[in-house]
This record gives sequence, C-alpha cells and structure tokens, in this order.
Amino acid sequence: MCGINGIAYRTHHSFIQKELQHMNDLIIHRGPDDEGSYVETGEISVALGMRRLSIIDLQKGGQPMFSEDGEIVLTFNGEIYNFPELRKELEGKGVRFKTHSDTEVILRLYEQYGTSGFSKLEGMYAFCIYDKTRHTVFLARDFFGEKPLYYYKNQKGLYWASELKSIIRTVEEEFPIHTDALFLYFQLTYIPYPYTIYEGIYKLEPNTLLSFDLLTGQIHKEEIYTVLRTQLLQIPEQEARQLCFDKVMDSVRSRAIADVGLGTYLSGGVDLSIVSWCLAQQQPTIDTFTIGFNNSKFDESDKARTVSGLIHSNHHEFIIDEHDLSDSIHEIILNFDEPFADSSALASYLVAAKTRQYVKVALTGDGGDEVFGGYNKYYIGKLNRYFTRMVPEKIFTGCKYLTKPLLNTRSDDRGFRYKMKKLLNAIDYDNNFYFNIISLGYSEQEMHDLLQGTSSKPLSALKDEHKNLHNNIQDFRAIDKNISLEGDMLVKVDRTSMLASLECRAPFLNKSLWEFTNQLPDHYLIKGFNKKYLLKKAFEPYFPKNFFEQPKQGFGVPVGDWLRGGLQKELLSYTESSFLTRQGIFIPKYIQKLVQDHIQRKSDNSFKVWTFYCFQKWYKHIYLHEK
Repeated sequence: MCGINGIAYRTHHSFIQKELQHMNDLIIHRGPDDEGSYVETGEISVALGMRRLSIIDLQKGGQPMFSEDGEIVLTFNGEIYNFPELRKELEGKGVRFKTHSDTEVILRLYEQYGTSGFSKLEGMYAFCIYDKTRHTVFLARDFFGEKPLYYYKNQKGLYWASELKSIIRTVEEEFPIHTDALFLYFQLTYIPYPYTIYEGIYKLEPNTLLSFDLLTGQIHKEEIYTVLRTQLLQIPEQEARQLCFDKVMDSVRSRAIADVGLGTYLSGGVDLSIVSWCLAQQQPTIDTFTIGFNNSKFDESDKARTVSGLIHSNHHEFIIDEHDLSDSIHEIILNFDEPFADSSALASYLVAAKTRQYVKVALTGDGGDEVFGGYNKYYIGKLNRYFTRMVPEKIFTGCKYLTKPLLNTRSDDRGFRYKMKKLLNAIDYDNNFYFNIISLGYSEQEMHDLLQGTSSKPLSALKDEHKNLHNNIQDFRAIDKNISLEGDMLVKVDRTSMLASLECRAPFLNKSLWEFTNQLPDHYLIKGFNKKYLLKKAFEPYFPKNFFEQPKQGFGVPVGDWLRGGLQKELLSYTESSFLTRQGIFIPKYIQKLVQDHIQRKSDNSFKVWTFYCFQKWYKHIYLHEK
C-alpha cells in the first residue's frame, strides 16, 4: 500500500528528478514508511516514484522493482489478494522469485504473459510499468476503482499520480474549472470518472489499462478484465446460501494476509458485522473499531457492542462531537484536492485516525450494498413502474405541489418526511427515476437557479450511457458500480484512510462475488422488501434472532446542525455578495436565500448547503490560496 507518481517526457529534461521528488513529498501521508524512485534522463526522460506503507514483506518489498535485466520498472499502489496462488502458478512455469511480495508477482506476470496477465489479478491496485524495450509506459487501475490514478497529458509528455495534488502543484500551468465536472458535482455531490474538477486532468477508468507510447506520444486504453456474461444460475436457495457463505469467508481470508496488525471497522450494520464475524473465525483474537455521536440519531455504537460481545473482540469505541473535528475538518475536506461533499468522510477519517493508533490495516464493509442489493433505492424501479402506470402525471404533479409544505423538514434528522420527500422527487415519467435518487445535491431545475450559465448537461450524458440499464436490480447495481461506488464511496475511504496512513481492505469488493451475484435471480438479492436477502440468510444462524432486521444508520454526520453552529461564520463568508460577484459562478440571490433558510430553520437544506460549503472551501484554497 502506498502512493505512486510519475512523469514521462518525450525529450530530455534535466529537472525531472526534482519534479518527481516534489510529487512524492506531497503524498508522504500515503506511505510514511519508505520511498523510492527511478529516474532516466537521455533523449527521453522518465521518472517513477512511490511512497510506501509497509504491509507485506517489510524488508524486501521495496519499490521501484526491476526485472533481471533492468529493462522493466514497476511502481505499485495496493494489494493483490490472490498473489500466493499466482506465485505458485508462475513457479510451476519455472519463474524464480527474490521476495515474498505481491509487487514482484505483478512484475513476473508481465514478464511471462505481457499485459494480458493483468486480468488474473484480484485486488485493489494502481500501478505503472515502464518497459524500456517497448518505449512504453503502462498505467493500470483495479476492477472496482478502489485505488485512484490521475493522469495529465500535454505537449511535453504524461504525468500520473495517486492524488491530484501531485499534478496540480507540480505542472506549471493554470487549470481552469471543468464545466461538466462542476455541474456533476453540484448534482451528485462528487465527480465521477473520467472527470476531475480541472480541465485536462482525468481519472483513469476502473478496470482499464492505459499505454503511453513515448515515440509517438499516443495514448491507448483497453479493458483489463471482461466480466463473465452468463445466464442466471438456476440453483436451489440452500445451495446459493452455502456458495455465498463460502465466497465471503474466502474473501475475508484473502484480505487478512498481512505482516502487521489488522482489525475491522464495526458498526451495527449487516456488512461490517459479517466481516468482523468471519475474521473472528479465522484468527484467535481481533480488534474492532467504531465511532458514535453524542447525537443519538446518528449513533449506533450500542449495536457494535452487541457484535463485539458475540465475537469476543478487543473493542475500541470512540464517541465524538463537533469539537473533535474542529482541528481536522479543514484538512479532511481539502485533502480530496477537488470538491467532495460526502459528509460521512468526516467520520471515516476519525475512525481511520483512531484505528491507526492500534493497527495498520482495517477490513471494511464497503461494497456490500452494491454487491448484494442492500439499498432502499433498489426498490425504486418497481415502485416507479407501478406508480406511473396507476397515477397520471398531471395528478402526481399537483399532489406533489400540495404535499411539499407537509414534507418540509427543519432539522437534519433524515427521518420519515425526509425519506418520503426523497421518494417523491425520484418518481419520474421519463424513466429517469434512478438518476433522480442518486442525485443527492441539486436537481436539474435547481441548477438553473444556482449556477450562472446552465447550458452544460453532463448528467444527461451519463443517463444516455446507461439508457439500457433501467429495468431491474442488476441494472441499478451496475449504475452504482460505475458512478456512485467509484466516484463517492471508494474515494471517501481511500483519501480518509490514507490521510491517517491506514490501509483499508474491502472483502465484498471481489470480482468473484460480483460475478456470482450478477448471475443470481433478483429475488435472491431482494425478496419482497427484505434487502440483501441471500447474504443475511447465509449468516443468519450465527447471529442473534432478528439481528439483521434492525435499522442501520451508518457513518452519518450531523453537518446540517454544524453549519448552523461552529461552521456558520465561515459559511456566511462564502455567501457575501462581493465574494460571489467576483467569483462569477453562483447566482447570489438563490444561494443566499438557501443558506439563510437553513440557518434560520425555515427548512433543512443540509445536503445542498454542505455541497456549497465544500466547494467554496476548495475554491478559496486553490484559487485564492487561503485555508
């Protein structure tokens, strides 16, 4: 686990080593244990750098790693969970290893099979291979996009990095705001691939291999792994339960390989409870970590205690409030390097920072909802079809207008009225309901009121890309994997854990599990209104009766209240007319009213105001060079 950086110039540049060192220094938090670099300056100039958080083969697993003849150079960020099996396969072909690291397995795979060997990898990764004989740089990103990789190409050559800061603070160019990314951010509250907030800088797509030819300057992309397209598995439920149990246990086992201390996050939810239980069956004792809030509506630490008692873990519980975040909230938000408004990132950082005091690696429950069908929003397709058939659009529009005052909320409690309002806003007669439900920020109509110049409609382009995916749970899961998981959930976990120098591993993010659930009938995932049906049935015998039916809160954070409290002064400074006019992005009258209504509790605008607040904080830091 680490961070990687690199530069490939098509001509001679004597200052490339200084640039690479600067890029490496900017991500020291990703790898405080070690660093390494390779620099070549000749007719072309290439530099590869890395920062290392040592997890496996602490003594010999350093990077960059070289082939025997020195013609192939590798830097790698991540973990390859099936490296013992791949190593055994390669040794059977006569390949000899010098280390016990997963890094060397990638190198030997490339030597043996070329780039086609990367399809064998199971894990989270972003890596670079420089093949001198082919004058080519290869960049690769894992199947789900757990590990980030950014790149920028100009006339000089190619830059790549694990974090945006390494590019924007090294390249001597001004990067204007990307209009499409701006619009996507305010609608989704994050920016999905391939966009970044900066014009010209892109996220490498998950499951993608990028090759850069140093002789021609051309970039080529291709898919690394092709998902199996098979018919539905026609198997009895009991057999499906056993398969599910075995696959989850195996995935947890593979992600528990480490030469350092390892534990699990623990909430009262299904996913983390199951991951923690599985790990406890495989190790004598485990450490579990949870956070709670003084605000009981956001606290579920009591449920975590129940699971800890069941598995006899060494449980660590941290109760926090706004004051615990006062010293770090700015660092957390700005560490994303672009606007990012998932407020649970604050809690994610705190639990990561606390966990890092005890272990270097933590297992998480990320991906459980996407893989096994755990979101309420997966009901929406069926509800939308029934509703739009039975209720004429004009009647629905009138009823929605009349019920709007009744569903207005004044506090950030996310209770019944909040959920009903969200449901009604998702209903759509043009089949856009799923994109309505995942748009947590501003609606398309509200975008016209919020931003100056509203010609851009990138969300419509995303809808077009997924226009054939609107029919069943499998389709909704595919949209989540491509947009929400990569753009939001995995970004949050990577940046917050790496800021704390903690490695997080997600057993549910496993290609085998994804393919398995893709082949299951919908009712194995959601039966009636029972979400994650198969997963819960597989592990139900090992937990107290009805344990999995308890409502889940998750790592929610009451930012709506905080924006009325300790953050109010800073928030109001971002709405000053003179500031907004100079900025030239927002329509002042609309955003000022939205913020004032929230502060005065006329209505709860937590998500919208927080999205605005995070953008302004980023903007002021980058373009006005202020914290």
